[in-house]
Amino acid sequence: MKDRAGEDYGEALAAASVLVIDDEPGMRNFLTKIVGARVKRIEAAASPAEATRLLDEAHFDIVILDNIMPGKTGLEWVTEQQRRGFFADVILITAYADLETAIAALRAGVSDFVLKPFRGNQILGALARTLDRKILRRDNTLLRRELSADGLKGQLLGTSPKLEDVRGLLQRLAPMSTPVLFTGASGTGKEVAARTLHQLSDRALRPFVAVNCAAIAPDRIAQELFGVIGTEGNRSPGLFLLADSGTLFLDEVAQMPDALQAALLRALEDQRIRAVGGERDIPLNLRLMFATNADLGKAVEEGRFRADLYHRINVVNVEMPHLRDRAEDIVSLAAHFMEQLATSMGVEPLALDEETLLKLRRHDWPGNVRELRNVIERSLILGGFPEEFAGSGAVTGARAIEDLELITQRHILHILDRCGGNRAEAARRLGVSRKTIDRKVATWDL
Repeated sequence: MKDRAGEDYGEALAAASVLVIDDEPGMRNFLTKIVGARVKRIEAAASPAEATRLLDEAHFDIVILDNIMPGKTGLEWVTEQQRRGFFADVILITAYADLETAIAALRAGVSDFVLKPFRGNQILGALARTLDRKILRRDNTLLRRELSADGLKGQLLGTSPKLEDVRGLLQRLAPMSTPVLFTGASGTGKEVAARTLHQLSDRALRPFVAVNCAAIAPDRIAQELFGVIGTEGNRSPGLFLLADSGTLFLDEVAQMPDALQAALLRALEDQRIRAVGGERDIPLNLRLMFATNADLGKAVEEGRFRADLYHRINVVNVEMPHLRDRAEDIVSLAAHFMEQLATSMGVEPLALDEETLLKLRRHDWPGNVRELRNVIERSLILGGFPEEFAGSGAVTGARAIEDLELITQRHILHILDRCGGNRAEAARRLGVSRKTIDRKVATWDL
């Protein structure tokens, strides 16, 4: 057995939190020593009552539980806790391997069963298996959500000054756990920016869970977010718990029902949630991000959004620019979508010639990046661009970007010549910033 934490049993074990419950000091100390060297955090309880207090203070990934203890059995304690709000996986240790105990353990949802006496590698193996199953269940649930979601999940593409400003702010926010509010029109890439911030942070290897608050029925959203405890003790973890130690991104937060706004405020302030039907607050470690294309300030004035929640989530506002305000990024986006979508659809990419690129750049794009992507996808399906974007050449991919740079250079120099070299006036006529003109001219060494 290796000495380094988690080396033999997977990376998940080294990041896990474990609670040991056993009334025998020798067994408790043995488990604490063997397991504690290989996990991120371990706590030990000598009784079910002490364990209950620890669960009220912190959330654990796995509980290692002795079945025979004074007062009540481990299985009785598990069943009781599940009715209150208990979502940890359980490894039961017992010296009695009778069929009745095994059936009761299955009914209680116990994840694994270890017989006394056991060696250290047996309990570590049970921990690793249980964690692998737990992570697999979580990832399957989140993957199904990802596959059913309608959103752009790529990278922030482009080199425009406005996008560079966004990137700089995300870099500054990355090491913090501060709530972030992404604003901007629909299709500007708010979720993409949130995912980018998550990937830049120290939570990058943990879950990123995106929730569209407007897409969930008002009478279901509390259960979806916070989980639910059924009348028989059956449990369903909510998205808050699935995102634990990672990032939860709540899109269209302005559409959140009034009752849920109060619960969200409490979750933000206390980092605790309570499942619907549960009796216990579950402590979590989450970064929360929010997005809206609505005017939240106006919603507060009209009484449609809580003022205290607004001020709590609006600590830092990242405003995503309209695509028309970063037109220099359109070609790289179009080339990226063309390559990505053509590959996924198994079709030949369409030509992005000079005429098509100019038409794409001159379009107003009220639907922003999402509209551009949809135009590319629809054109691939139909085998050609619609008339307002159709060209006649046959330039694709990176060559298209190079050609557009030449077109852009000729066009800017022509406007500058018409304006007598006045860069401010040329910027006004072109609909770009003076900084853009200065940067382009510097790039061309003119």
